[in-house]
Amino acid sequence: MELEKFKYDNGIVKKFAYATIIWGIVGMLVGVIVALQLAFPMFFNDYLGVKYLTFGRLRPLHTNAVIFAFVGNGIFMGVYYSMQRLLKTRMWSDKLSNLNFWGWQFIILCAALTLPFGITTGKEYAELEWWIDILIAVMWVVFGLNMFMTILNRRVQHLYVAIWFYIATFVTVAMLHIFNSFELPVSFFKSYSWYAGVQDALVQWWYGHNAVAFFLTTPYLGLMYYFIPKASNRPVYSYRLSIVHFWALIFIYIWAGPHHLLYTALPDWAQSLGVVFSIMLILPSWGGMLNGLLTLRGAWDRVRDDVVLKFMVVAVTCYGMSTFEGPMLSLKFFNSIAHFTDWVVAHVHIGGLGWNGMLTFGMLYWLFPKLFNTKLYSKKLANYHFWIATLGILFYAIPMYWAGFTQGLMWQEFKADGNLEYEFIDTVTKLQPMYVLRSIGGTMFMLGAILMFYNLFKTAKAGSFLAEEEAEGAPLLKAPAKIKGEYWHNALERKPVKMLVLSLVVVAIGGIIEIIPTAVVESNIPTIESVKPYTPLELEGRDIYIREGCYNCHSQMVRPLRFDTKRYGEYSKAGEFVYDHPFQWGSKRTGPDLAREGGKKSNFWHFSHMILPKETSPGSFMPAYPWLRDDKLDISLTEKKISAMRTLGVSYDEGYETQAVADLQAQAMVIAKDIYVSNPDQKDFTEAEVKDLSETELVALIAYLQRLGTDITKEK
Repeated sequence: MELEKFKYDNGIVKKFAYATIIWGIVGMLVGVIVALQLAFPMFFNDYLGVKYLTFGRLRPLHTNAVIFAFVGNGIFMGVYYSMQRLLKTRMWSDKLSNLNFWGWQFIILCAALTLPFGITTGKEYAELEWWIDILIAVMWVVFGLNMFMTILNRRVQHLYVAIWFYIATFVTVAMLHIFNSFELPVSFFKSYSWYAGVQDALVQWWYGHNAVAFFLTTPYLGLMYYFIPKASNRPVYSYRLSIVHFWALIFIYIWAGPHHLLYTALPDWAQSLGVVFSIMLILPSWGGMLNGLLTLRGAWDRVRDDVVLKFMVVAVTCYGMSTFEGPMLSLKFFNSIAHFTDWVVAHVHIGGLGWNGMLTFGMLYWLFPKLFNTKLYSKKLANYHFWIATLGILFYAIPMYWAGFTQGLMWQEFKADGNLEYEFIDTVTKLQPMYVLRSIGGTMFMLGAILMFYNLFKTAKAGSFLAEEEAEGAPLLKAPAKIKGEYWHNALERKPVKMLVLSLVVVAIGGIIEIIPTAVVESNIPTIESVKPYTPLELEGRDIYIREGCYNCHSQMVRPLRFDTKRYGEYSKAGEFVYDHPFQWGSKRTGPDLAREGGKKSNFWHFSHMILPKETSPGSFMPAYPWLRDDKLDISLTEKKISAMRTLGVSYDEGYETQAVADLQAQAMVIAKDIYVSNPDQKDFTEAEVKDLSETELVALIAYLQRLGTDITKEK
């Protein structure tokens, strides 16, 4: 058989490699800033308080930058490099490759320009507005089309295990993103989730957990299966184990999302399914980890000297740690301690810094000498980076585990007389030393990435870039050969269309069984007659709450646990949230839960707290929001918002939008006047002053906070 000559496209790999490094450092820098805001709240939140740089606005920017910019570009970098070589062919379309690159960078830029301005949907890991979601879907289809057409136009019979993971990643991320992103636009910069309350929570964490599974895990497992054998010059330990790993992982993972919602208003059957499949998940996860580590059998002496292998070993080890901890946290005993605490932050960063970060660093150190046909500029600097990054992970994670245990146990502590031992603020002030250590660890990790940037820049400068790498292989396949008596999976590996369809079926099963009964059948969510829609002012205040990212620090979910109900009041019920688009249950309590906040404190207290929170709550980490007192509430979209809510099923009367603004202004005047009346330092005020205050964003936010939980009366 005569071999054909062709050329690999290294140009697209180089573009994504540069983007990975640059966006990685940017994302880490934002992470360090938000860590410092918690470590030194007085300095960052009061003296350097900037409207667009508060924790609530920057934290989503950090998560999106790390997940979609750093890891996302890392995925494309590794996939575009490995796929061409595994399939022995150039990518199907250079134009689609470049459209994928520039389109993805444009999406990242859109996120960077919207999130700090409070343009957000308020759904964790899915904060980007509706038109950016559409762009993401389009770019993902561009990537998938290019990938799949390359697979169909390959020179090899069988698809290697890495390609299986790439296929599953494409179909599952598309399904998750599209299903979770159903939104009703109100304007270019504002939309509401199509789902409400419990349904929205289930869909969101079905998406959120599986974004970790199928964006941060399965593509990186594919990259692990390619780069570890390449870097170690060893074959994968077990082909059959890789088969079990792949199919078991993608089937089980999709069911585990509800473990993020244990002890919430989510129906018990859905919570139980999440727990069962989370426990099962440890088997395929550890099977994959062992397959990766055992690939290095006989090559452990090289690990001591090869910095690339060092990064990869730590990465796979962190993958094993996080995939053991995830199932453990799904057990209700551990969840009752860990949920809403910094334990979860530590867990996430073992995966993010350790698994994704270290594997990406290893790939970059392996790729650059090959792309630029030269040696790595400095192995010594690479080793320094390895140890700085490893120590940075430890300095980050260990204090966060400590903080999580501290929070969880202090929240549950009771006195002998049956009262709580600690006020919530006591648990906050106890954590500051751990937050300082966390910021040191994050800074170390970022400095290591900057050191890598210098090392790789010098490597590229010393070499000569191979934009078109010559190769040769068999002619392109016209049709896969049929082989009698072959192993069933060998036959499947020759049929990528069947593998794609089967992967979609396998991941869709769990989603259909979990999502449809709760998200589609509304009768499964019991209604509560006393729960009424938000008033127009309260709805506007809720939008401000979401804009400022208050859900990043406050939950709105009282769990049916003794210490939760003692601290916050009656436990939350599914029917309370039927008008919440989106839900606001939160995933972290840096501040106290707000589900029963309404009526507990005066309007004047909330007014003072938002302007100088550390005076009303000494020791608080909350930033000041003085601009809310000065900025006028924009009511230009109020009518459209009411109309949109009615479209979504909120029970406003037909035509109520024409009355909404008048009702908003009347309620705002009542709250503003009460603030002046309650202010001990200002008894003399004019009607004009009251009107001026009533038009501010702060009054709308107070209206929303005072509404929370007031529809529910404690059962006697």
